[in-house]
Amino acid sequence: MLLTIVAFIVALGLLIAVHEYGHYRMAVACGVKVLRFSIGFGHVLLRWQPRGSATEFTLCAFPLGGYVRMLDEREAPVDPAERHLAFNTQPLRSRALIVAAGPLANLLLAVLLYTVVNWSAVQMAAPVLGRPVAASVAERAGLVGGERVEWVGFDGGERRVVHSFEDVRWLLTLAALTGRDVRLGLAGERGHEPTAGVLLSLAALDAGDTDSRLFERIGLVSPMSRPEIGEIAPGSAAERAGLRAGDLVLDMDGQPVTDARQLRAWIRASVQGDRAVTRRWRIERNGTIITLDVTPEAQQQGGVTAGRIGAYVGAMPEMVTVRHGLLTGLALGVEKTWDISLLSVHTLGRMLVGKVSLKNLSGPVTIADYAGRSASVGLMSYLVFLALISVSLGVLNLLPLPVLDGGHLMYYLWEGLTGRAVSDIWLERLQRAGIVVLALMMSIALFNDLSRLLG
Repeated sequence: MLLTIVAFIVALGLLIAVHEYGHYRMAVACGVKVLRFSIGFGHVLLRWQPRGSATEFTLCAFPLGGYVRMLDEREAPVDPAERHLAFNTQPLRSRALIVAAGPLANLLLAVLLYTVVNWSAVQMAAPVLGRPVAASVAERAGLVGGERVEWVGFDGGERRVVHSFEDVRWLLTLAALTGRDVRLGLAGERGHEPTAGVLLSLAALDAGDTDSRLFERIGLVSPMSRPEIGEIAPGSAAERAGLRAGDLVLDMDGQPVTDARQLRAWIRASVQGDRAVTRRWRIERNGTIITLDVTPEAQQQGGVTAGRIGAYVGAMPEMVTVRHGLLTGLALGVEKTWDISLLSVHTLGRMLVGKVSLKNLSGPVTIADYAGRSASVGLMSYLVFLALISVSLGVLNLLPLPVLDGGHLMYYLWEGLTGRAVSDIWLERLQRAGIVVLALMMSIALFNDLSRLLG
């Protein structure tokens, strides 16, 4: 719990500070006088003003946000001698740059974080496919499990080289949520023909939710993992059946077992009503083939009866060290930030027309939970989490909603096209409408948070 709170506060503080620093630095570069740079709202906990600087820096009690207060005739009287330093007297180009600099700073931070991760040596699961889910897109395409993926191809001939199973998952997610078919280039195949690779028809997939069910429908849930028995709990069904750690399961009731996910599914299904069903397992132990009758324990979980044997099922998947060079790591960082930005905009657009569920909106509770989980896994996972949230913050602020930076940019676009600024009365109306829309989005996100937390 403490780690979750600390990770969330660090993430929030960093992303807000970077966003506001973008506004601040661009304002200073454009010759605008900045009166206050604040992280948070409400009661001031800490304030300081560097010698020779006109800007007061503050840290406030309520950390969900921040602001940069600039000299502006619309907010307070301005000394005529300083009128040229006021924000509202700047040319349209300067005002637009100052407003856009905050979201762009978040996007640049994401590029930097992804690049740092790409430069680091990270242990990841190899791009070797586990057995596909029955009746899924992958099974219908002819995949059986054990294939090693070398590249993923999109419509139009674009191919992305993959280095890990996580790369495969990400590219499949990108394709499914943007409605595109993909081809998987497998090791040992000839990859020069236009039809090379295994076609996964994802364009027709109803990808309304970005949860685990999406990958169950695609069929590629996890990397290949040997169906090996791990640690066994004392007094468990596995121990009573004579299973030992290190046993490799070959088949169950004569049906070949190819990977750990399949074995786990068959164990869960070894029930009939509320009663466990005995299955005949053929295993390999130290080079010897042994047959055992295994009766799992029937346990209730979420109102459903499932079989459990009381042992860890599945060996560690094949791991690879992923590390990219200087320029490649930077290019991949830019590419990942661009992909996530486009996907975010695409998903928000589909939410507006009802093609993507509003359940995908997340609020501070979910973000805090993910912050804690990623921090507990390791520094690289936490940096990836920060990059993802930074992209989301940058894209969100560029939306053409009044009260957001994107809304102000729309005002400036109107001013550039018509030669006159938006009137005060329309500014007030649009600001009120923007607050209502933003409050509605936040309410839905918070409701989704509580639904995940409680159910």
